[in-house]
Amino acid sequence: MRDRAKFLAAFAKRPFDTGSITPSSAWLAQAMVEGMELPDADTVVELGPGTGVFTRVIEGQLRPEARFLCFEINRDMAKALSDRFPGVQVVNDSVEHLDRHLQAAGRKSVDSAISGLPWAAFSPERQATLLDATVNALRPGGRFATFAYSHAAWMPPGRRFRELLDSRFSCVETSAVVWRNVPPAFVYRCRK
Repeated sequence: MRDRAKFLAAFAKRPFDTGSITPSSAWLAQAMVEGMELPDADTVVELGPGTGVFTRVIEGQLRPEARFLCFEINRDMAKALSDRFPGVQVVNDSVEHLDRHLQAAGRKSVDSAISGLPWAAFSPERQATLLDATVNALRPGGRFATFAYSHAAWMPPGRRFRELLDSRFSCVETSAVVWRNVPPAFVYRCRK
C-alpha cells in the first residue's frame, strides 16, 4: 500500500513523468524480463523504475559482478529506490544522459535495457530523444523491453511510439496481454 501511495503522489505532482496512478504488477514484471538474457548480462539499465517492481525481478536474475543502473528522474522515488536496493546504482537523472553515466561506471555499452517509462505520455520529440539515447547505448544485438497499456497502444502517441521502435530495432515483437495488470498491458521485446 505504501508503494501505491507513493506512486499516486508522484502521479499527482508530475503525471506526464509518472504515467500511471499505480505501480505495475508482478505479472507484468515477469513478462518484462522474459527473454532478456539477464543472467548472461554484464550491464543492465532500467529506465523509470518507479517504486522498484521491475527492479526487484531484474536484480534477482543478475550475476553479482553485473552492473545495474536505474534511471529515475523523480528525486523522492530515486531516494526510496537507493534505500530499498543498496546493490543497485540509482541515477537521479534523465535517460538522455545515459552515455555519460555509463562512462562514469566504466562501461561502454548496455546488454539489456528495461523501461517502465510512460512513452505514450511523451511528446514526439521526447520519445525520440529518450529512445535514441537508449538505442545508442545498446551493444549490437542488445535487448530492449518496455510495455504499453492495451487501451492506449492504438492511440496516436502509442502508434507513433511503435513506429519509432520499428525504425530503431532490427526485431520488435509483442507479448500476450498481461490481463493481471491494472490496466492490462503487453510487452514490446526488441533487439538492436
